[in-house]
Amino acid sequence: MGIALTNRTIEKYFGFLSRLDNGSKKKLIKKLAESIEEKGGKTVNLKDLSGAWEDTRDSDEIIKEIKNSRIDKEGNFEF
Repeated sequence: MGIALTNRTIEKYFGFLSRLDNGSKKKLIKKLAESIEEKGGKTVNLKDLSGAWEDTRDSDEIIKEIKNSRIDKEGNFEF
């Protein structure tokens, strides 16, 4: 199983990887090719890996709880 990347993410990786020397690029290509052959290239959507948020409280109750749990730099509770 693998993670499917968006074109934007791929471009970010490529921007970083394009600065590698040619030997490192070849090693990386070889590793990627081997990983495709071994695993069959299956992809997984990240949304499928996470569960939905389940809560019986309404949004106002959740926000109030979050605000009441905050503390300031001196360690005093903020309300």
